[in-house]
Amino acid sequence: MSLSVEPVAGLPEFVAGDDLPAMLADAVAASLEAGDIVVVTSKIVSKAEGRQVAAADREDAITSQTVRLVAQRGATRIVENPQGLVMAAAGVDASNAPDGVVLLLPEDPDASALAIARALRERTGLEIGVIVSDTFGRPWRDGQVDAAIGAAGIHVIEDLRGRLDANGRELQVSAPAVADEIAAAAELVKGKSSGVPVAIVRGLGHLVGGLDLPGARRLVRLGAADMFRVGSEEAWREGYEAGLRGATTE
Repeated sequence: MSLSVEPVAGLPEFVAGDDLPAMLADAVAASLEAGDIVVVTSKIVSKAEGRQVAAADREDAITSQTVRLVAQRGATRIVENPQGLVMAAAGVDASNAPDGVVLLLPEDPDASALAIARALRERTGLEIGVIVSDTFGRPWRDGQVDAAIGAAGIHVIEDLRGRLDANGRELQVSAPAVADEIAAAAELVKGKSSGVPVAIVRGLGHLVGGLDLPGARRLVRLGAADMFRVGSEEAWREGYEAGLRGATTE
């Protein structure tokens, strides 16, 4: 298997009201092959969808996009936003935004990805996958990586359970979040300061499928599936007490 990631240069500055799916189709259709995955930075989606507020209202914007405060240190807030994503500042960001405004995340990143995927498929007649990406910090590692917040026409998880590893052992839990891995790979050629918001990933056609596949929302752990919804001490205590309850009922 080989993989290539190519940046898409020469795109215009997108503004509110732009028909982003059509403009991207104009820009990349001639370069696409069946099975390609187009990774689009959420910033240009937000710009085209008019998801911006005055920079002076940034803190109010974060509050408006906060469903749940997860952690806070000084002015830094880690929150769950309406998309179910746990992010610093709810994803509200001034980088690569016009002067005087900050950008909110797309209201429905999966729907945005679906609109782009439909436009690309209609223009080319090819099965093309789309990922909308944004940057995340990690709670136990320094630095940031890009991850998929929206997706269409692509398997966001590659479920390997039941297959055999190189030594013939059956895989029990392996299910790579391939949409996140692709988003991170694309960021290596897009970069934060180069003004290149789109990349084409080639070589993973086996992950591309119908437009009815679950989007990136599938990757979000919510409610009882979130093992870290409470603090680490509380999580340990709850697990310990649950173990005791299980032991007494056996």
